[in-house]
Amino acid sequence: MENNIFELQYAMDTFYFLVCGALVMWMAAGFAMLEAGLVRAKSTTEILTKNVALFSVACTMYLICGYQIMYGGGWFLSDITTVKGMDDAAIAAVLAESAEVGFDGDSVYSGAADFFFQVVFVATAMSIVSGAVAERMKLWVFLAFAVVMTGFIYPMEGSWTWNGDAVFGLFELNYSDYAGSGIVHLAGAAAALAGVILLGPRKGKYGPDGRINAIPGANLPLASLGMFILWMGWFGFNGGSTLKLGGIAVANEVANVFLNTNAAAAGGLIAALALARILFGKADLTMAINGALAGLVAITAEPATPTPLLATIIGAIGGILVVFSIIGLDKLKIDDPVGAISVHGTVGIWGVFAVLLSNPDASFTGQLVGLLTIFVWVFGVSLIVWAVLKAVLGLRISEQEEYEGADMSECGMEAYPEFLSNK
Repeated sequence: MENNIFELQYAMDTFYFLVCGALVMWMAAGFAMLEAGLVRAKSTTEILTKNVALFSVACTMYLICGYQIMYGGGWFLSDITTVKGMDDAAIAAVLAESAEVGFDGDSVYSGAADFFFQVVFVATAMSIVSGAVAERMKLWVFLAFAVVMTGFIYPMEGSWTWNGDAVFGLFELNYSDYAGSGIVHLAGAAAALAGVILLGPRKGKYGPDGRINAIPGANLPLASLGMFILWMGWFGFNGGSTLKLGGIAVANEVANVFLNTNAAAAGGLIAALALARILFGKADLTMAINGALAGLVAITAEPATPTPLLATIIGAIGGILVVFSIIGLDKLKIDDPVGAISVHGTVGIWGVFAVLLSNPDASFTGQLVGLLTIFVWVFGVSLIVWAVLKAVLGLRISEQEEYEGADMSECGMEAYPEFLSNK
């Protein structure tokens, strides 16, 4: 009987991990559609190429070295087939001597499933960068940075947080981040901010008199579709972070995570849409889209313990913060075409501190030190990598290429050839 329970638990946890990982992988499509809708038509092909390529780079680099750095999983996943959650001796004891060693219900799942679930998180962090540097960065320079980000920068901070390793062997973090408001989202935003600072704004975005010129996206239906794909994928992002499924208590926790994730997104969208109406006199769809995403980022650090009403409030505060952050970054002349730094960075910080509202085990000091560690590491190393790439290869396409559109200069084709003419 114990053997059957163990095998069923193993099958359920592994299958749940894989399904949630597939949902998170689907978020790559969401980022691609969102970003393609929020950039100009003449840069659509290039931003899509970035998104499909960065996902593949992330998967390959995490396989080669990232997983080993983050979890000690073996170079090239040489021992990834082992069971995660219990050591070999405990597994053997359960299967061979079930009368003496019972299975206590802890999570236990395939190591391959663990890798798959973790690698799509890496790709998500890198996807955040692509939108912020859109329309003016060289494609191959961006992919060169993706190699470093997914193979080294992200795995290092992940080892200090989710894996519990001491930071450079000096101190351990007392940091709570359920699914990665800081570990994934702030990290991606910090890398993006470093790149944007060195890259500079798009031509014509800011006038000499300090005027901010709006550069509308080409396809808002596509951006809206991207938002809903991300919203759906987030159920795997947060839900899979329970790391298991079996048991009444765990099943209830998963249900709470799904409920709160959805509630926070709804709260974020409503708050951002209402605030945009107050500030601009119009219902701004792009702010509503970013409000929903901000709500999702805000609840990611702790989606299990809040009540649904508190989750809605957490998301609503995220939606308010993202509107003010987008306006503030524009005033600082930090050009982020899709609002990625505000959604994932500003609101990621809020999400980490929002943990304190419902998790009594978290402390303000622990959350603050964790956030500072993540930001300083990712921003600092990213700034160095971007600076080296700028000195060696250059970050930007030429002014003429930017005027004509990154599609032709970087990819040699247009996304909407029947509507555009750069001849």
